[in-house]
Amino acid sequence: MGKFLGRFLILIVVGAVGVGVIVSLFMSQQRPERANAAPRPVAVFVDEARLDTIALQVSSQGEARPRTQINLVPQVAGRITFVNPDFIEGGFFEAGETLVQIDDADYRLAVTRASAQVAQAQQALVREQAESELAASEWAELGEGEASSLTLREPQLAEARAQLAAAEAALQAARLDLQRTRISAPFSGRVRTKSADLGQYVSPGTPLGEVFSTDAVLVRLPLTDHELGLLGIPIAYNAGGDGEGMPVELSAALGGSQQTWQGRITRTDSAIDPQTRVLYAIAEVTDPYGAGASNGTPLAVGLFVTANITGRDVENAYILPRSALRGQNSVYVAEEGGTLSVRTVDVIDSNSERVVVSSGVRGGEMVVISPIRGASDGMRIQTFDAAGEMIAAYSATYDEDDTAEGLAETETGEADSDAVASAG
Repeated sequence: MGKFLGRFLILIVVGAVGVGVIVSLFMSQQRPERANAAPRPVAVFVDEARLDTIALQVSSQGEARPRTQINLVPQVAGRITFVNPDFIEGGFFEAGETLVQIDDADYRLAVTRASAQVAQAQQALVREQAESELAASEWAELGEGEASSLTLREPQLAEARAQLAAAEAALQAARLDLQRTRISAPFSGRVRTKSADLGQYVSPGTPLGEVFSTDAVLVRLPLTDHELGLLGIPIAYNAGGDGEGMPVELSAALGGSQQTWQGRITRTDSAIDPQTRVLYAIAEVTDPYGAGASNGTPLAVGLFVTANITGRDVENAYILPRSALRGQNSVYVAEEGGTLSVRTVDVIDSNSERVVVSSGVRGGEMVVISPIRGASDGMRIQTFDAAGEMIAAYSATYDEDDTAEGLAETETGEADSDAVASAG
């Protein structure tokens, strides 16, 4: 029992000595001094907000269509005896030019017969007038009282006059049918399709081809309610006379180069599209194959074009780079001394290059155009221009006495100075 107790006491002494040694080593170890991380302002690129008067622009797209397009159909039957050499797909023709001629032999004979009937009716009328005059003379010599209409042959005279009118109408119809054997268009234009040719027998209503006028080309451009407001176009817009309307520039890549045509918005559609909820504006280009062509390149029917419409002028507008806009209506502004200010702006218009706002910034202020992670009011920043030169007035100084939890980083995940170096 004594032997066991002695071993137990030895174990206790050894354990106590070990614990004491460990405690002594831990207490004698020097604690590491905490290094104060000097704050590093966030490096950003900035650009100047400009105060200016700007003409708002809206971009849209549409297909060029002819203002007038019709199907050529005959009004009389017959065999085609002549086809104009220009009556082919893509051919040009003048107003009133004969495009198709139908065999007119039967119609010329009909005119001859109708002319003969007119001559007969005229002779009958002359004879009846003579008999009526003779009857009136005889009654004046031999009769008593007032003569009846039958006695004076007035019904017979009226019938002769009616027969002459009918014969003249038949002659006019025969001549009209003869004229209709020559088929033409009432405008100058081009042939889109051709569906009949020489020697073919056609009846009234048979399609001969499709033609369109070249005096003007129309482009229907869809506009949203917001875009209508930018342009200042009312829903029931109508420019009125020739040469009036809002200017529009139409462009398309054609033949390996960019072509542009100048036109005008002349009116809007009568109703809003129930499917897309947009209102179509009608752009018109006059004489697209002549004076309205782009360096000799016409605005061809069926071409899909992009339209840039110049709208109303906005005075005292602030113009910022597109990259300055954060979300829908926020902008970061660099204050003097190197602090960040988060502003809310009223956006009037924006595109891929610039933003137009009416409030929230002032002309000459520096807006941040580079990405920032965790931006907040009062954040310390260092500003750089597009050339990578630091703008001292809008940059925070580096203070060794301040402390911070860590380095602020840009959205690329690198330290701000590295981001500026790489961006420069």
